[in-house]
Amino acid sequence: MHRSLIFKQLADNVIQCQICQRRCKIAPGEKGFCKTRKNINGELYSLTYAKVSSIRVSPIELKPLFHFYPGSKWLSLGSLGCNFLCPGCQNWEISHADIDKEIKLTEYISPEKAVQIAIKDKCKGISWTYNEPTLSLEYTLNTAKLAKDQGLLTNYVTNGYITPETMNLLGPYLDTYRVDLKAFSSHSYKRIANISNFKGILKIIKMAKYKWNMHIEIITNLTPGYNDNEEELHAMAQWIVDQMGTETPWHITRFVPHFKLSHCDYTSIPALEQARQIGMDKGLKYVYLGNVPGHSAENTYCPQCGELLIERQNYQILNYNLKGNECKFCNQTIAGYFE
Repeated sequence: MHRSLIFKQLADNVIQCQICQRRCKIAPGEKGFCKTRKNINGELYSLTYAKVSSIRVSPIELKPLFHFYPGSKWLSLGSLGCNFLCPGCQNWEISHADIDKEIKLTEYISPEKAVQIAIKDKCKGISWTYNEPTLSLEYTLNTAKLAKDQGLLTNYVTNGYITPETMNLLGPYLDTYRVDLKAFSSHSYKRIANISNFKGILKIIKMAKYKWNMHIEIITNLTPGYNDNEEELHAMAQWIVDQMGTETPWHITRFVPHFKLSHCDYTSIPALEQARQIGMDKGLKYVYLGNVPGHSAENTYCPQCGELLIERQNYQILNYNLKGNECKFCNQTIAGYFE
């Protein structure tokens, strides 16, 4: 167990966790909503520090991140638990895990060991993914500090339900923030992610970009009957344009039936294409479709001349037409970080 970095002590040894926006009030001996933190004698402890359930070296396109050193290799680490418990989670085996039972199946990988693995495998950086990394704040923070000292980059793949206090701890050590924007109404967020107020997520996305200068890419998994309302998609795309800028990459991915939503349909290709068109009509320059291998909307095109810049298939780069950050054909600057 590892003592939590941020919590409030209330009356009668009750604790209020400050790590995610649920801000759970936890009685002595009890755990918060995510089940990864426990009140022990009036102090909050993480039960999953350095407990890794999933580890893999993979291309950054799997996050997905398309405008941050395309083709680079990243060490990807995941643990257990989630603060959303989405009914259609694709990683439900670890996100919805019974922590007490499954913790014995994890591997202890210290921050030092994680950095050593990343360097040995010639990775560009370390990504915390597979389950919600915010729940592993202390571990990811300690590892990120060491990673930065060794010249590695860092990435969070997150649902964005982090508190400003936590963001301020992580901010100096995170380079990229690949964040879910699961819906754009309280009703839809409640159904898809078990929260009602999503406005705090929007504030944190802006904070990551404008206060901490992180590279931001946004993903929306389009789930039939849950978050595919056209009015919501218009509002979401408009918010990205107005608040994050037209050069912010937006990934719209195909829902694949999982877990408690295994009875649902796959997202149709026309529905994905319609959502993408909404984003482009609003002025977004880089709107991608995911989980549709071979679709042309996996590729990056120059917003000025329309030429193919990066051709992708199954997260592999087949064709690359950038020189630095510029289009090879018309010299248009392309938003992001490229080699």
